[in-house]
Amino acid sequence: MNSFDPNGIGQPNGRYFALPYTVEEAEIVLIPVPWDVTTSYHTGASRGPQAILEASTQVDLFDFSIENAWQIKIGTHPINEGIYSRSIELRNDAEHVIRHLEEGGDPDEKVIVKRIQRINEASAELNDWVRFHSLDYLDKGKLVGIVGGEHSVPLGLIKVLSGRYANFGVLHIDAHADLREAYEGFTHSHASIMYNVLHEVENIERLVQVGIRDLSQDEMCFADQDDRIVMFNDEALSEAMFSGKNWQQLCNDIINKLPENVYVSFDIDGLSPDLCPNTGTPVPGGLSFQQATYLLRTLAKSGRRIIGFDLNEVASNENIDLDANVGARLLYKLCCYSHIANNNLIKT
Repeated sequence: MNSFDPNGIGQPNGRYFALPYTVEEAEIVLIPVPWDVTTSYHTGASRGPQAILEASTQVDLFDFSIENAWQIKIGTHPINEGIYSRSIELRNDAEHVIRHLEEGGDPDEKVIVKRIQRINEASAELNDWVRFHSLDYLDKGKLVGIVGGEHSVPLGLIKVLSGRYANFGVLHIDAHADLREAYEGFTHSHASIMYNVLHEVENIERLVQVGIRDLSQDEMCFADQDDRIVMFNDEALSEAMFSGKNWQQLCNDIINKLPENVYVSFDIDGLSPDLCPNTGTPVPGGLSFQQATYLLRTLAKSGRRIIGFDLNEVASNENIDLDANVGARLLYKLCCYSHIANNNLIKT
């Protein structure tokens, strides 16, 4: 610690942002989950945690909103190579299932049912792994952030938090509603995370979705029928701005729908796809980086407590590393704003 220079060159040390803090001394612990089994379109999210780690050494640690932001003690749980290997193995099964269904094949075919069952069992085991480590760190007084991986991976953390808070809300930034039930047969699909949160997690008072612009009719009906869901879809947000409402007013509208305790779930494809061209399912539209971080800053200033967060669907490409660079900077903002929200330290 005495030799760490926050103004110097980021020296890779297996920790996000090349910070010197161990998980034992950390205030915030990031748990990378290199899992990408159920992605419907493009793969690559399993490489996201490592790609973000490598890119994060290039993140300058000064923050305009936080004095000495580098002193926020962010620790890193080691990347589990076994999870990555298992993800690669099971992805072959998933691609077989997806091709079969897209070609109109019988979903009850024996080999398909067997592959789906294998994936569902492994996904449940992964959720248990996330839950176990999240519980361990929470018991030690840490704030936990999940670094995916596909968007199915934070369910274990959210379940643990439900046992600690009488009620809480979820701020969900995404291009997709993720309200599908067992999509393509996968119980823990990346497209089902918010469906699973609402059905499996107790104490969810409100789900506030921002930037949604790609969803099914069934998902829209589900959202309309569940009074816990408030959707600020991308079209409505754009129309409001085109009609003269500014982003500050819209952010206040969004945050005002949230209760005191908030979990933030951020799918990178909630941003404009020019910022994340390699994400699994890019969609035109979305938030700029500045809009996204201003929304997080507004949440931090609101007096609400951020009880945990995740960042998912950051995919790596050998030729274009923009996704990882954007993801690393967004992850740093999530850590910083979570810290200052919980400690009332934000500058006005």
